[in-house]
Amino acid sequence: MTTPTLLDAERTDLLDLLAKHRHFLRFTTRELTDEQAAQRTTVSELCLGGLIKHVTEVESNWANFIVEGPGPIPDSASMSEADIAAWGDNFRMLPGETLAGLLAEYERVAARTDELVRTLPDLNASHPLPEAPWFEPGVRWTARRTLLHIVTETAQHSGHADIIREALDGAKSMG
Repeated sequence: MTTPTLLDAERTDLLDLLAKHRHFLRFTTRELTDEQAAQRTTVSELCLGGLIKHVTEVESNWANFIVEGPGPIPDSASMSEADIAAWGDNFRMLPGETLAGLLAEYERVAARTDELVRTLPDLNASHPLPEAPWFEPGVRWTARRTLLHIVTETAQHSGHADIIREALDGAKSMG
């Protein structure tokens, strides 16, 4: 195989894997009302609509990282109660938000990420991770590593969504 063919195969693999986990995440919300999508079914703050919202934001932020490099991360010690409440709003559906609207935004972000994967000149291009207590200082992530992180986040939250949905009405995404 030539190098372009290997790169094309790698891009296809990344896109296929991401599409699979996005499908499972979206599938957990099938046939739900907005009220059901906003309902908490575990001790967690998470609801299905909130998970869609969170994964959308995470994917968008990491895609931005691939293109622009690290952005500022707020210092949790200096966050006000309002900042903490606003951060928590990213995990739940707010009044006026609809499941259809959250899913449409997720589709928009997914399309942008997919286009980035298809057109990025070099998956080895890297940026330093932002300074944060949970990142080792000086570590860099390639575009490839960042895309794998997006896949991991999506898969992990797809599993969370499956548990929430099963607790909501017994429906399962797999099995």
